[in-house]
Amino acid sequence: MIEKKKECVSILHSMSVAGGMLSAWFGNGMKVLTPYLVSLLVAFVVHAEEPAVLTLENVPYAKRIVADEPIRASFSPKQAARYLDNASLNWQKRRNCVTCHTNMPYLMARPALSAAMPDSGEVRTFFEDYYLTRWEKGKKKPEKPYRPVVIGAALAFNDAQTTGTLSEVARKTLDLMWTTQGENGAWKWAKCGWAPMEIDDHYGVTLAVLATGIAPNGYARTESAKAGVEKVRKYLKSYPAPSLHHRIMIAWASLRIGGLMEKKEREKVIDTMLSKQLANGGWSTPSFLADWKAFERKDGKPHDVNSSDAYGTGLALMVAREMGVPAKDERLQKGVAWLKSNQRESGKWFSRSPVKDSKHYFTNTGCAFALLGLQACGALPGWPFETAQK
Repeated sequence: MIEKKKECVSILHSMSVAGGMLSAWFGNGMKVLTPYLVSLLVAFVVHAEEPAVLTLENVPYAKRIVADEPIRASFSPKQAARYLDNASLNWQKRRNCVTCHTNMPYLMARPALSAAMPDSGEVRTFFEDYYLTRWEKGKKKPEKPYRPVVIGAALAFNDAQTTGTLSEVARKTLDLMWTTQGENGAWKWAKCGWAPMEIDDHYGVTLAVLATGIAPNGYARTESAKAGVEKVRKYLKSYPAPSLHHRIMIAWASLRIGGLMEKKEREKVIDTMLSKQLANGGWSTPSFLADWKAFERKDGKPHDVNSSDAYGTGLALMVAREMGVPAKDERLQKGVAWLKSNQRESGKWFSRSPVKDSKHYFTNTGCAFALLGLQACGALPGWPFETAQK
């Protein structure tokens, strides 16, 4: 890369000298043309340095997620794809694990960008290998009870977004998921304190049942799924949702799985969610969590309910569309406009952590859900889900 940059500098210098000579020969007209030639050369070299597909081998090191990155002049699906690939491949390469905040939502959202930029398929393979290599061939039990939920959800959502058919490895992972479910209907979840994904068992329960409902080929009607879902119903009756975000998750899942939430209650939840829209058109994730009395930021700062972010906005758009709100609805179009006008230069949307001002990995979740929200509203191609109200 260093040698390529040196070569670029040399070429630019030669171009500048040549431009001066041409200007002397042909007059001021060439002076006007030369800067454009230089710009074209720079664009060519920069483009040549960027690989067409990011892989584990060529992915550059992921930069620190910061809030002060400039806003892009216009929305770029390709840059969004490049950012997501960079974040997930780096996590896989350097951490060697799946996680709720980066590569799980990546598999859910990345197919929306397939026309803009192909992906290497290595993240999908990594998820599949958890079952094929670690659990099936290795004959080992999942090291964490919640792991099959995370992997099964990502694979099921990815199948729905791509082939429309539940893959064999996704089905087996979902079947394995029910074997790690506790007697109370929940999974012993990751409690890293990173809301809203890695903080309590309740999220894991709704993610599992959502994955079951989204999985193609009627997976929810299989015997293993029906028994597990019945435990989930009992759990949700025994452990009320502590926040609006939890209720949104139940409402979303209940569109496909009966007995989770009555229609009137679901409509009330969605109305409350939509009422949280801010004047600039976006939604704030903390506004979905602020009614959770036991939840406080780790750094002691107040919940920022007045700043729009990509996760809150994307989630609101997607669930509203699933509920049957038309894409042309003014509220949804304002949300789409906010997302399109707030993408950063790198392709990401900065999403401040609802928990602590540190590494802001929540941004990766936000980027994925921003794309899902845009896709659900027709701003990106391929939204595969029909409204499925019960």
